[in-house]
Amino acid sequence: MTTMLAIFGPLLMGGAFGFLLQRGKVTSCNVIENQFRLRDFTVLKVMGTAIVVGGIGVLLLIDTGSAKYHVKDANMLGVALGAALFGIGMAVYGYCPGTALGAIATGSIHAAIGALGMVAGAILYALSFDWLKAHVLSVWKLGKVRLPDLTGIPDGVWFAALAIGAGLFFWWIESRSAKRA
Repeated sequence: MTTMLAIFGPLLMGGAFGFLLQRGKVTSCNVIENQFRLRDFTVLKVMGTAIVVGGIGVLLLIDTGSAKYHVKDANMLGVALGAALFGIGMAVYGYCPGTALGAIATGSIHAAIGALGMVAGAILYALSFDWLKAHVLSVWKLGKVRLPDLTGIPDGVWFAALAIGAGLFFWWIESRSAKRA
């Protein structure tokens, strides 16, 4: 039973994730491009909701002892450069990796071709990792830290603030959209 769950659990979750991406309309490159043009905030709302719900789920798993944190080093220069490359790639390609796979599942040929670029980028990253580790990941390195550790503010307060902030931001976006319509 455990082996079957280990095989089919991720497949079911991946299928559900793809289904929700499709239902949320974020498998359309037009929706993603319009997010960058500040015309359509669907991507922000879908991903913000996923972050809040996922964060609360992780907090519950941690609090019940069903999981534990595995904190990675906070290499801030690497994060900043990676975020910039990710954003540029997403604006040019019209997809992030998850939405690209969802679009491929719907039959999008240009998403499939662009996915080859993602694979090429991953290979280049792997081939250049030793250089990046020495020259990028070692700069502005904070170690294995989390915001609750740095601030002394408990995880639950951080997640509550995130949820409230997201809710207020979504409300603001919707109220501005209603005024324009």
